[in-house]
Amino acid sequence: MNPFSSGTRLRDMIRAIRACKTAAEERAVIRKECAAIRAAIDENDHDYRHRNLAKLMFIHMLGYPTHFGQMECLKLIASSGFPEKRIGYLGLMLLLDERQEVLMLVTNSLKQDLNHSNQYIVGLALCALGNICSAEMARDLAPEVERLLQFRDPNIRKKAALCSIRIIRKVPDLAENFVNPAASLLKEKHHGVMITGVQLCTELCKHSPEALEYFRKKSTEAIVKTLKDLVNSPYAPEYDIAGITDPFLHIRMLKFLRVLGQGDADASDCMNDILAQVATKTESNKNAGNAILYECVETIMSIEDSGGLRVLAINILGRFLSNRDNNIRYVALNMLMKAITVDGQAVQRHRTTILECVKDSDASIRKRALELVYLLVNESNVKPLTKELIEYLEVADQEFKGDLTAKICSIVAKYSPEKIWYIDQMLKVLSEAGNFVKDEVWHALIVVISNASDLHGYTVRALYRAFQISSEQESLVRVAVWCIGEYGDMLVNNIGMLDIEDPIVVTEADAVDIVDTAIKRHDSDLTTKAMAMIALLKLSSRFPSCSERINHLIAQYKGSLVLELQQRSIEFNSIIASHQNMKSVLVERMPVLDEATFIGKRAGNIPASLSTSNGAAISLPNGVSKSAAPLVDLLDLSSEDVPVPSSSGSDFIQDLLGLDLAAAPEQPGSNFAPKSGTDVLLDLLSIGTTPPVQNTASATDILSNQEKSPTSQLDGLSSLSPLSASKFPAAVSAPTIDLLGGLAPNVASADENGSVHPSIVAYESGSLRITFDFSKTAGSPQTTLIHATFKNLSPNIYSNFIFQAAVPKFLQLHLDPASGSTLPGSGNGSITQKLRVTNNQHGKKHLVMRLRIAYKVDDKDILEEGQVSNFPRNL
Repeated sequence: MNPFSSGTRLRDMIRAIRACKTAAEERAVIRKECAAIRAAIDENDHDYRHRNLAKLMFIHMLGYPTHFGQMECLKLIASSGFPEKRIGYLGLMLLLDERQEVLMLVTNSLKQDLNHSNQYIVGLALCALGNICSAEMARDLAPEVERLLQFRDPNIRKKAALCSIRIIRKVPDLAENFVNPAASLLKEKHHGVMITGVQLCTELCKHSPEALEYFRKKSTEAIVKTLKDLVNSPYAPEYDIAGITDPFLHIRMLKFLRVLGQGDADASDCMNDILAQVATKTESNKNAGNAILYECVETIMSIEDSGGLRVLAINILGRFLSNRDNNIRYVALNMLMKAITVDGQAVQRHRTTILECVKDSDASIRKRALELVYLLVNESNVKPLTKELIEYLEVADQEFKGDLTAKICSIVAKYSPEKIWYIDQMLKVLSEAGNFVKDEVWHALIVVISNASDLHGYTVRALYRAFQISSEQESLVRVAVWCIGEYGDMLVNNIGMLDIEDPIVVTEADAVDIVDTAIKRHDSDLTTKAMAMIALLKLSSRFPSCSERINHLIAQYKGSLVLELQQRSIEFNSIIASHQNMKSVLVERMPVLDEATFIGKRAGNIPASLSTSNGAAISLPNGVSKSAAPLVDLLDLSSEDVPVPSSSGSDFIQDLLGLDLAAAPEQPGSNFAPKSGTDVLLDLLSIGTTPPVQNTASATDILSNQEKSPTSQLDGLSSLSPLSASKFPAAVSAPTIDLLGGLAPNVASADENGSVHPSIVAYESGSLRITFDFSKTAGSPQTTLIHATFKNLSPNIYSNFIFQAAVPKFLQLHLDPASGSTLPGSGNGSITQKLRVTNNQHGKKHLVMRLRIAYKVDDKDILEEGQVSNFPRNL
């Protein structure tokens, strides 16, 4: 006989496949066998059809396609003999699923077999229907399955119950038809039928509220009685597993009670006693007992219950944590995370055991225990828990330090009782795992330190000590360098000593050595080196005796290949060499950062809308080409609730940097915002201010006032600021002061409705003026058309002129292309551009806009920025 003919036995084919030494040989054998089976199918071979289908099922399990044999399943199912039907139904369940269209052809055969006189054939049909039933088949065959729930044979009732579960899941509307038959299954003595009946009732309760109420009223007491009999039943060999009678039935009944008791006080009261009995009488030295206890705990935590039973359940979970089996400990931790929201005090009693799980060798248990510890922390236990976690951090595995560090930092920041404790704990974390700390963590630490003025000396001394021990921790180095730069004099002079610390002798040279070490570390990144250079600049003013050495250290980076370090080195050396008279003021301590503002920014905001007139990249003064997209971040229009500034205006640079600087009241008629007579950089550094310019002053008076200001002291430092010229956002005023032409009247425009909208000077610097003219479209009061005019007041010609604007979320902005990209000098010409702004909250919020203007002068890139807050109120 041909070894690969259709008459080959299944065992011979399996033997031939297993004898293959390579995958190619196996594919060849399968290919030949499939060809023989196809030939037999074409010849309609009745004798070997069941054998061919058996071989196809084995081939299917090996992963080869067998779709050509699907119709053979239907032919075998339609045959009269039990062996053929058995192979046919087995192939139907294995080779087909409910998505196959050919499955529609088997519905009639299933209906006939469900009504067959042979109970074994009925069982085959129920098994197949329970595995591949589709919604259409469920509707057609539900009456037959419902009838079989009352069949005389318990095996058929069991299979009918399982098949009913599949039908209900496919068609929940049929649930009401199965309620009464399912309730009768709960009275069965046969455990197999009882288990499937409880499963069916549980499924009915999930899909039908009416069924849930029915079982609560009719079956709760019966289930409780059955479970009590099961718990107290004598030894039954046929159901005994590890000394427990039928733990599978135990678990199914506990799950059913959980569904019945959830949200119903009466049903919960009815099952309290039996749950307590199961929790106390079940042995926990075997897996079967632990499984029952776990389900019992979950049921107790889900139903409406008094605190006593919940404490018992949490104590069981506490015992689970001491089990040697990792799986049991893991599920206990999972359940405790749910229980903490119900009874946190009871979970707190097992805090010590949970902390031990954090140190477990199994990574999944460590992570789950750490999450649970995080939930356990509150104001009363934050100190001992943090102490334990930090002690473990010292010996934790490297791969676990990241998660552990993040949780510790979050706990300390959230529950810190006082700033000194917060600083101490963060320094311990930075010393042990500074390389695992995220940037926002040490940023927040610096903000806290800057706000704790009475702890500046203590902190800088603590950081000095920590640096000497843990100089390899990057985040610690950054915070230490920043603090030494700001408070180095307090370190050297032992200022602000607390009773809890010992005096320390640190010379000025020692402090500089720390910064020098940080900048020369081979593994220091760019951020650390940049911060170290700033610290050296500040120390050059605080430590005059080390100024020459510091200058030499900074000068070493003039030839650095890193542009950032090279630029800082050149600029800082210029300050030290040429601006000694103002250096001490320039490097004063940073202003105190507002903690609330910082926390709000850390939480993250939604970026505002952005519109540009040109998608081309803007080349900034530092030589880095940047696209228009970063304008969103620069302008920080992060909330749709952008306040409209008052008529006095606001300093745009202060707004950019997030500084909450109090502005002096504006004098009546002033065209500039407060402090507008002072150079922006001087204003930021608080070097000096000039009186506001009065409306009656002439252009000569204005210029003379500016000459009297300290602006001239910074002429050589213009490269320090990306802003190449002073920017003064215009405020609402009438008339407008023209620096070059005296007083210029405001021009008003009217729309079709006759409403008057005065023109405004949206932005004006020493060399550039932007004027906005307004108009409205009929029938659209929320839309404003803006005609922008750009004039160059300097004698130079501006090329590559680009105008950009950003608005908050409640505004929509559209920019038409500009009329040109070259702006003539001396006001001899202009560029115009049209803008369309739609105010989605017209009448509630006013227009506000921020501007960016980029252009070239003598091949030098210039970038100017401003804010428009003086729009007419009727827009």
